[in-house]
Amino acid sequence: MWLMAAGAAVVCAAAVCAAAALVVRHRMKSSGKWARALSILKEFEEKCGTPSSKLKQVADAMTVEMHAGLASEGGSKLKMIISYVHNFPTGDEKGLFYALDLGGTNFRVLRVHLGGKESRVVKQEFEEVSIPAHLMTGSSDELFDYIASALAKFVATESDSQHVSPGRQRELGFTFSFPVRQTSISSGTLIKWTKGFSVEDTVGQDVVGELTKAIERAGLDMRVAALVNDTVGTLAGGRYNNPDVAAAVILGTGTNAAYVEHAHAIPKWHGLLPKSGEMVINMEWGNFRSSHLPLTEYDQALDAGSLNPGEQILEKMISGMYLGEIVRRVLCKMAEEAAIFGDTVPPKLKIPFILRTPHTSAMHHDTSPDLKVVATKLKDILEISNTSLKLRKLIVEVCDIVATRGARLSAAGIVGILKKLGRDTVKDGEKQKSVVALDGGLYEHYTKFRTCMENTLWELLGEEASENIAVEHSMDGSGIGAALLAASHSQYIEVEEP
Repeated sequence: MWLMAAGAAVVCAAAVCAAAALVVRHRMKSSGKWARALSILKEFEEKCGTPSSKLKQVADAMTVEMHAGLASEGGSKLKMIISYVHNFPTGDEKGLFYALDLGGTNFRVLRVHLGGKESRVVKQEFEEVSIPAHLMTGSSDELFDYIASALAKFVATESDSQHVSPGRQRELGFTFSFPVRQTSISSGTLIKWTKGFSVEDTVGQDVVGELTKAIERAGLDMRVAALVNDTVGTLAGGRYNNPDVAAAVILGTGTNAAYVEHAHAIPKWHGLLPKSGEMVINMEWGNFRSSHLPLTEYDQALDAGSLNPGEQILEKMISGMYLGEIVRRVLCKMAEEAAIFGDTVPPKLKIPFILRTPHTSAMHHDTSPDLKVVATKLKDILEISNTSLKLRKLIVEVCDIVATRGARLSAAGIVGILKKLGRDTVKDGEKQKSVVALDGGLYEHYTKFRTCMENTLWELLGEEASENIAVEHSMDGSGIGAALLAASHSQYIEVEEP
């Protein structure tokens, strides 16, 4: 009896020992996995590092590329496109002007009533129209007829108090955010479609010509006075409200910058110098690249699998289209090598671009003690539940590293522009104010990104120069800016009363 009991006790003790050993092994295994996750995080953080010294090198490289792009066509990764915008709205403009903003699957038509110096923008109205999918791959006539028809319907809603003077044509500013070879303020040939459009017979055509023919077919008496891209429109809108605006930057799904250059500093410009002595340059800065950019294995894999490998490298590091995807790629590696979500990689996590920047922004801004927002996003988007607080904190850190790098590189780009204009330092106590107009969903809605970008700007410029630089949010510059440029390039400007 006693022997049996003793035997049972020995078996029981052995079982307890085995279970304890299993727990220890499991803990060692899980602590080993956690250590691997932390090591992936640490390595990623180091590779994404943006100390001031590196950012100054990026800013210098941006300035060098700007010079090269202005010197000759194809001389730089930066296209430095001459926009033909050299007459800015002064505030004296009066009358009714239209804008058409086409940059994606929706387009907007706008009507802006300008009242001159005293009342500025008296009234503005707009309508958003979505483009049916079949027109995005149809014929040029079909697409532009659809747009012109929507424009004609919108014009028909003019009130009695809002109409153009008798005997005058309506005038329109056309914001067209696709790659165009601009040939004058109101003409430009389409280089290629992007963003899901593939209307082959428009490529190589003057997009203003295509729109004008459609406007005529719609029975509308309207002239396209200015063709601009969204960044140039933002610059014009910013300048209208503040004459110190020297540059505009869009930080949204994509990114770009435009600035006001001295006309004599553009060697590739062979025409007559404009009276104003100024010319707006559309940089297409998303295509910037430099050996000083802190690229990681995740950026290289993202680029290699993209539709345009080797292109738009800066854009792939700083814009809203890509920040969420970089976070996903890091989490994927942690899931594969450190099993942070269990023994199998969650299937949804393997889907490219499933994690969008608004999602990572929401996680990054989560202030709840148990990071409830992070848990909800993981469950709703990636179908990952039962995560520990420790793991949720790790995910927030990944979001922070990606956003911080993007924001700091954006600031370095802006410093590069200010450097090119000689506005990055104070000379002989001069107090010339320089304002940078910013727009785009990333800048507007991702608070931590915006704050980090602005703080980095002051860090790089130093206290004295920072006093003369300001950043302003230019709300919907691309729409209103195009209408303002139609006004400042009006065919009737010469006949206005002085």
